[in-house]
Amino acid sequence: MSHELIQPRTLSGFRDFLPEMMIPRERLMETARQVYRSYGFVPIDTPTLEYAEILCGKGSEETDRQMYRFQHGKHDVAMRFDLTVPLARFVAQHHNELGLPFKRYHIGNVWRGERPQAGRYREFAQCDFDTIGTTSMASDIETVMVINDLIRAIGFERFTIRVNNRKVLNGLLQKSNLAEHSVDVLRALDKLPKIGHEKVKLEMLETTGASQSQVHEILQLAEISGTNEEILSQLGPICAGNELAEEGCDQLAELIRATMAVGITDNRLNIDVSIARGLDYYTGTIVETFLEDLPSFGSICSGGRYDNLAELYTRQRLPGIGASLGLDRLLAAMQQLDLIPPTKTTADVLIVQFDKDKLHDYLRLAADLRLAGIAVEVYPDARKLNQQFKYADRRGAQAVIIAGADEFSSGVVQVKWLADGSQTEVPLTAGSMEITDWLTDRLKRK
Repeated sequence: MSHELIQPRTLSGFRDFLPEMMIPRERLMETARQVYRSYGFVPIDTPTLEYAEILCGKGSEETDRQMYRFQHGKHDVAMRFDLTVPLARFVAQHHNELGLPFKRYHIGNVWRGERPQAGRYREFAQCDFDTIGTTSMASDIETVMVINDLIRAIGFERFTIRVNNRKVLNGLLQKSNLAEHSVDVLRALDKLPKIGHEKVKLEMLETTGASQSQVHEILQLAEISGTNEEILSQLGPICAGNELAEEGCDQLAELIRATMAVGITDNRLNIDVSIARGLDYYTGTIVETFLEDLPSFGSICSGGRYDNLAELYTRQRLPGIGASLGLDRLLAAMQQLDLIPPTKTTADVLIVQFDKDKLHDYLRLAADLRLAGIAVEVYPDARKLNQQFKYADRRGAQAVIIAGADEFSSGVVQVKWLADGSQTEVPLTAGSMEITDWLTDRLKRK
């Protein structure tokens, strides 16, 4: 009985990941885990679905509009749009069991119904790390250090970490009598790199009721430039007279001094007074990270301090700071820079079936290699050698092991390196110790 076939397709803004993209994606995740763990961050997870009241109104009007929200029975539920708001709920719910300060990392998918574009999707992964339960600048400084170590561990050296402090911006808005319009001002300011001075100016005039001179002052502040020392010297007089702005300026100066002490110089860490970060919950240090080889691509790792986020869930004060690696954005950038080597396999070595009667020997050899930490695949059929070689080459294996009855009886195998076509005869001695040591050494050098 025939039936109408369903067209296999994915929703707009959603993707399947083939092995050649999933392999580097998982490598990035593992690199992030290793860096986060090296600072003492521990893993957690939270549900994809939350009660809508947990998520609504915690990011911005834009994230509220983009939220996937629906009624399930009598419950109003929504899918998490980031990993920070669920963290606030999580810590408010579990802080007595966790103890404070609490340092966590969380790698998981989030969902936003925004317009799909290059490097932006409706379902994407975030790799977050946060410290909850302290207002100490030591945590702000450590956040910058983690970002620096993380981007370097991924393989980049040409990148810039830009920092600002919301207290500077909010304090100056108080001085300008625009504090009640701070959300609109900061959201407009956050668009400065994307839409430019004039469009941001128009948006501020339309949404805040600010005068031309007030908007001019804000944009003048945002466009201060120079070395970190020069920016701080310009900010000092501007912030004078407002306690909040002065505190933000002092925190920026402390952040720069401390990061310089651990070797992160002005070449890597820049004060950028135009950074506002679009989410409403940031209260202090804010940070964005840009690749120098793709300056217009946007931030690949962003975050900041949010001292009041959990106050909606608990009366206990739970200040926090953290950042998020935009995994899928970074992968899109690496593709543009041709930094993802083509591979469709997780195995370095393929053992070909040269002789179908020697399957048990091939499987035993593969088991010995795996015990030595070498990822190896045995081809399942005794097909023509050129077919098996093509399979290995297409999948991205580094080496092929060839052995038949004569080789096994002589205690040797042939190892062929696919990159240069070189071939070496290697002894199988002492339970394959000879080949495991030899292969391990060669694979490291490759």
